[in-house]
Amino acid sequence: MPLTEIQARNSKPRERAYKLADGDGLFLFVQPNGSKLWRMKYRFAGKEKLLSFGAYPELGIAAARDKRTAAKALLAEGKDPMKSKGEVISQEGATFFEVAKRWHENRKSALNSAHAERVWSRMERDVFPAIGQKLVHEITAPDVLAMIRKIEARGALDISRRAKQGVGQVFQFAIACGLASNDPTAHLRGALKPRPRVKHMSRLPLSELPAFIDKLHAYQEEGERRSAITRDAVLFALLTWVRTKELRFAAKSEFEDLGGKSPVWRIPAERMKMGREHLVPLPQQATHIAKSMIAAAPGEFLFPGNGPNKPLSENTMIYALYRLGYHSRQTVHGFRGLASTWANEQLVEFGKPPMWIRKYHEDWVELQLAHSEKNDVRGAYNAAEYLAPRRRMMQDWADYLSGGKVIDIKKAGKRAA
Repeated sequence: MPLTEIQARNSKPRERAYKLADGDGLFLFVQPNGSKLWRMKYRFAGKEKLLSFGAYPELGIAAARDKRTAAKALLAEGKDPMKSKGEVISQEGATFFEVAKRWHENRKSALNSAHAERVWSRMERDVFPAIGQKLVHEITAPDVLAMIRKIEARGALDISRRAKQGVGQVFQFAIACGLASNDPTAHLRGALKPRPRVKHMSRLPLSELPAFIDKLHAYQEEGERRSAITRDAVLFALLTWVRTKELRFAAKSEFEDLGGKSPVWRIPAERMKMGREHLVPLPQQATHIAKSMIAAAPGEFLFPGNGPNKPLSENTMIYALYRLGYHSRQTVHGFRGLASTWANEQLVEFGKPPMWIRKYHEDWVELQLAHSEKNDVRGAYNAAEYLAPRRRMMQDWADYLSGGKVIDIKKAGKRAA
């Protein structure tokens, strides 16, 4: 039976949203906040869809029925009424996909292009098939959790968390635009499967570094020249906090201003784990090694392997640590944890009575380690962000290692004739 004007006008909000049917898919959707929206349910290409016409009473019953008639005519022609509306999103009823598209367009210019592509690809693979065609303000926490459970079922627990974060960001955008009043991801605290405990890379106590470096200086393998290259590569990793892959493929052309006041290593985005360019401010000790290797090493790589234009072998540095007696005690990747521990433990005194604060801001440490930003909303990653304070921090680290002759600059970088 068709809806009457009196029924539409007198419909009152309830604790939960409800529908008043008019027929042929058209209905009035009454929300708990009192708003009344005209919608039409229809099927196209075997899928159920929802079309939003506008709000009542601004759009009366007769006008809503005219829109239904027009939509039916398009369906009879084999056309999808939703696509025929163009790209305009109704403020009264937008699907999650439509809002996500606007959200992504709004922010992608501030993101690294590779990262923006990964975010959208994750949405297309996992999120849109589950909730993409749902109206954004009708999506509930159980809807989002059901989507997440499918991702968890294949063991992708990190992906499930990123998907939840992405959905939450879309909802925050929707709320700001007046398209939703609630973020369902806020109700999922404790509902996601916990990550397995992370096994941290083996690393020594800081107090054992002097003995470690003494052994490294005395390191010998098949030939004196190969020993020197391996030794300096390990020292360089310790001084710069980089990952093994980033160091192995270090090209001479990536080093800038080695004879100036601001020497830097510019690692291209394609070699970084997070897919973005990374700048490593070089302390004097690392600069000395880089200059020496550029002058003496053949080919394009800073630390060459066996053969023309081949990088250092993947296992060269870790095997060197094994030969030094540090199997299961120290890894090359573990140098990053050593450096992070040192940086985060440094305090400085200020004020009266004396108080203590961190000497190095956590953002400096995280950026130096090239970790992912915890909150993508912060905007574009700037490779040069905090470069000056990071340079001071890295020089302090190198000086700390050099104290007590932990690193002998005169030895580092020497080549066998």
